[in-house]
Amino acid sequence: MSHDFEAMRLAMVESQLRTTAVDDPLVVRAMAAVARERFVPEDKATLAYADMLVPIGNGRRMNLPMATGRLLTELALTPEDHVLVIGSGGGYTAALCAELAKSVVALEEETALAALGAEALAAYTNVEQVQGALADGWLEGGPYDAILLDGAIEHLPEAIIDQLADDGRLVAGLIEDGITRLVYGRKHGSAFGTAAFTDAQSASLPGFERPAEFVF
Repeated sequence: MSHDFEAMRLAMVESQLRTTAVDDPLVVRAMAAVARERFVPEDKATLAYADMLVPIGNGRRMNLPMATGRLLTELALTPEDHVLVIGSGGGYTAALCAELAKSVVALEEETALAALGAEALAAYTNVEQVQGALADGWLEGGPYDAILLDGAIEHLPEAIIDQLADDGRLVAGLIEDGITRLVYGRKHGSAFGTAAFTDAQSASLPGFERPAEFVF
């Protein structure tokens, strides 16, 4: 049975992006062009454009198109930017960043997902696929003009913030009181802070649990 993935992709743009303030024309154009079905396991291809967290293996899920679109819209990548994508999974968001930025490091820790991403990203000459613990970032490739965590985390490690260039930007889903808030942050010297810009269901990324509070 054949599926009209191009029609599904355009329907995603119209129903999931344009209706949710994903309004940067460059982001919309990239998401209308990149074949999302290529970045999920073959047996999940028909779910690639659904408004859901698509299972991609080992308990991991692919972020909602709307959440990824909003993160990219806030990040406002330029053709000069060097970008780190943390939790790159099958490589979809790294591919979108590759369309918008100069160079991309795609970090994934799950071996099977890293292999899927490496295959799907093979055509992108400006993407470097690396494997390691997500919460450590990827120091060797830094500093980065922009860092995108394509999912929900409880805690943002200092090690990742330290990998931003001065005036670098970061976006992520931050879990607060059980609600995931998409946040934008900017680094100025040693100072860094985030501000939420919307709430959105997001796929959880492993390794970012909030440190336990020490109680006397």
